[in-house]
Amino acid sequence: MTAAKLAETPAAPITSTSNRRIVAARKLDDRKERQRQGRFLVEGLQLLHMALDGGARPLEVFYCEALFTGPEAPALLERFRAAGAELVGVTASVLQSLSERVTPQGLVATFAPVDRPLETLALAGHELVVVLDRLQDPGNLGTLLRTADAVSAAAVVLVQPCVDPYDPKAVRSSMGSLFNLPLVLTADVAALMARLRRSGLRLVGAHAHQGAPWGAGLWSGGVALVLGNEARGLSEDVSAEIHDWAHLPMPGKADSLNVAVAGGILMYAWLRENAP
Repeated sequence: MTAAKLAETPAAPITSTSNRRIVAARKLDDRKERQRQGRFLVEGLQLLHMALDGGARPLEVFYCEALFTGPEAPALLERFRAAGAELVGVTASVLQSLSERVTPQGLVATFAPVDRPLETLALAGHELVVVLDRLQDPGNLGTLLRTADAVSAAAVVLVQPCVDPYDPKAVRSSMGSLFNLPLVLTADVAALMARLRRSGLRLVGAHAHQGAPWGAGLWSGGVALVLGNEARGLSEDVSAEIHDWAHLPMPGKADSLNVAVAGGILMYAWLRENAP
């Protein structure tokens, strides 16, 4: 066999869950391992397509053709090949060990992180930016990312320390929106707020009781909507930067709203004022 033919011959599939590459990939359900390895795991054909559509950089693709059903998975595998990902064949049992699905779809991929530095945001002053102050729940984060994507927000900024946007639950609940809009992680509150103000955005903080009901009069033009931690609300260093506040009326007996629910309502209040 010629050298060219040997290069075209795929390696034998990995058959053991004790293989070092499989062990390393399985560790990606842990935040410290995601940070140490500089990658995160994604599964689900729709999410994988959206990751590639959004420009995320694929690293490895673990695949098992025996689990493919229909033409979508093979086509997706070719997309990964064209994108320069390393294709790693595995057996069905090995892929199952990498998957959180009851019925795996035959593909699991690792990607490089997609967040970017604050200074790379290009803002013209008329956009919506969603700022999340030390959020802790991955499901809430994923839902807020999805809603921010739906209203065409210019970016989502996570004030650290916060939940990991690459937590599998956050990735799943974002339904692919993690890959559709700029994501920034920062611990420098003063620099963040100064950057948003210089861009011409009004800083509007969500509060359980304080400020304008429904944010009336605050949504026209560019806005940075600032949402607080699930248990404590906005931190003192963030609150000190806010001059405009919005709250949602609660005539019932509940004294607070889930941050993803409140954030979604207020994002759509902004969109109603600024829809093209």
